[in-house]
Amino acid sequence: MINLVWLVPFLPLLGFLVNGLGRRFLSKSLVGFVGSGAVLASFVISLLIFLEVKAPGFSAQVVTLFDFISVGSLHIPFAFQVDQLSALFLLVITGVGTLIHIYSTSYMHDESDESFARYFAYLNLFVFSMLILVLGANYVMMFIGWEGVGLCSYLLIGFWFKNTNYNNAAKKAFVMNRIGDLGFLIAIFFMIMQFGTVTFPEVFAKAAPLGMNNTVLSAIAMLLFVGAMGKSAQIPLYTWLPDAMAGPTPVSALIHAATMVTAGIYMIARSNVIYTLAPHVQTVVAIIGLATALFAASIALKQNDIKKVLAYSTVSQLGYMFLALGVGAYGAAVFHVMTHAFFKALLFLGSGSVIHAMGGEQDIRKMGGLKKFMPTTSLTFFIGCLAIAGFPGLSGFFSKDEILAQAYANNPVLYVLGLVGALMTAFYMFRLYYITFAGKFRGTHDQEHHLHESPAAITIPLVILAVLSIFSGYIGLPEVFHTKNLLADYLSPVFAPSAPFAVEHHMTEGTEWLLMGVSSVLVIIFILLARQKFASYEDTGAESTGFGKVLENKWYIDELYDTIIVKPLYELGRFFRDTVEKAGIDKLVNGIGRGVQLGGQRIRLVQNGLVGFYIFAMVIGMIVLFVIGFLL
Repeated sequence: MINLVWLVPFLPLLGFLVNGLGRRFLSKSLVGFVGSGAVLASFVISLLIFLEVKAPGFSAQVVTLFDFISVGSLHIPFAFQVDQLSALFLLVITGVGTLIHIYSTSYMHDESDESFARYFAYLNLFVFSMLILVLGANYVMMFIGWEGVGLCSYLLIGFWFKNTNYNNAAKKAFVMNRIGDLGFLIAIFFMIMQFGTVTFPEVFAKAAPLGMNNTVLSAIAMLLFVGAMGKSAQIPLYTWLPDAMAGPTPVSALIHAATMVTAGIYMIARSNVIYTLAPHVQTVVAIIGLATALFAASIALKQNDIKKVLAYSTVSQLGYMFLALGVGAYGAAVFHVMTHAFFKALLFLGSGSVIHAMGGEQDIRKMGGLKKFMPTTSLTFFIGCLAIAGFPGLSGFFSKDEILAQAYANNPVLYVLGLVGALMTAFYMFRLYYITFAGKFRGTHDQEHHLHESPAAITIPLVILAVLSIFSGYIGLPEVFHTKNLLADYLSPVFAPSAPFAVEHHMTEGTEWLLMGVSSVLVIIFILLARQKFASYEDTGAESTGFGKVLENKWYIDELYDTIIVKPLYELGRFFRDTVEKAGIDKLVNGIGRGVQLGGQRIRLVQNGLVGFYIFAMVIGMIVLFVIGFLL
């Protein structure tokens, strides 16, 4: 089955071609079948590959399709690497991707036939690009997928391109990701210069002898992290992600849950040897991750757009993953990527179900009481909120607890700050739940009249994701439960090369139980606080004041970027346009043209047709030549 791994990305690519080229004449049902079927078939093949990889004694295999770049001693094949990490990501991407495709067949049904087909073509191309990213056997292949998801996110965020604000959001995502991508690209050039290769095993084998805190390795690690900061929306390159809400809701689920934003986590987890050898850079990763987690969580506390709350929640959760990577807990980061994919996809698709029922309304202050109208959506959304809050027994509890435990073992300050972020998460998610689903309905009479549960194509993916949000955490039970951590054992071959250089942090069993108990009790308290405050929410229409206004306006970071970056660049551009180009270059070019034209008009007067004048001119010319010859 491993040799057929090329089918996994090929099938979504085929779906993209069929739906893209046939968008003018294919029916919606056929488009939905092709788009969803392509990703479902990829999931089936990924599942078979996963079962093969999971077998005892399996070692990583590389499937080479052809030579991609061959210059001198540098050989970069177009090859796929199948190992424990890529097989796990294949399952998550194709599994969640399939559910999002099925959901989209109902959610996007009001689009025109051509627009519907275009949407599914973009969605298939997105999945293809993400699969190339995680399957690539070298950094150049990863970069191809990396750029592919960037392009597709631009197309999907700006899908409704007649809206200027949506186009601006798409451009913002594209430009901010280019900043990070430049870092990634320079890191690849550094690797070629230092190692003469970009293939993963060869790079790691040549990096190991360089030792800890090597300057070149630290530079490569930092540049790769710059790439991850852009793609995975970390401070300061995070502002594109909340604006990406402009795209259709299933797109938000795809970008923010299982695929694009986890690319940075995947890249650093894949490059674990380089980061373990660069502990200073790891510290930077941990600090920026923790700062992002707290910063985004604080903003989410005061947002009123249902998708904006979830967007800042995603930024915050990505911060936790980077915190895990920064303390060397690569397995914990991947574990949280997986559980987050399930509960965040569930929450986004649940919000889409609400928006669908509310006729496009996204302001939670105009909702309320939806529980009785939408019981399935309400229950599944509640499960998603419990999971992301880290409620004991659900998937988010185990993955987040492992990150916090590893942070405590590294530095208790990291644990305390991480716990603060987790408590904010519990509070703002249940604020969102209770304002939306509890209390009285606050929308219009017309909206209330049309409220209904969403169709099966929307609710079935919600139920599946809810089940996964409950039970997926049990594959990564911590050692304190005296049971086998299935995920850690499964991923151990991927992280084994960095183990000799890693600093071991150990904790007593009592300490781990205490940390788990403290976080569990506090999370439950904050959930109850949110319930008490918002279960009977009434919209008074009063504007936020003081610090609440700062949070509602997202710490004014967008305005700050506009002031210190965007406006000065516009002014610089205006100066070059008006002064350098129009007054300088244009005048110079036009002046040369006018000079030639004027000179031609004057010289033309010499051609007057008078023979006597010509003889006179010839004599003058001869005299001039004699004088020149005499003087020289």
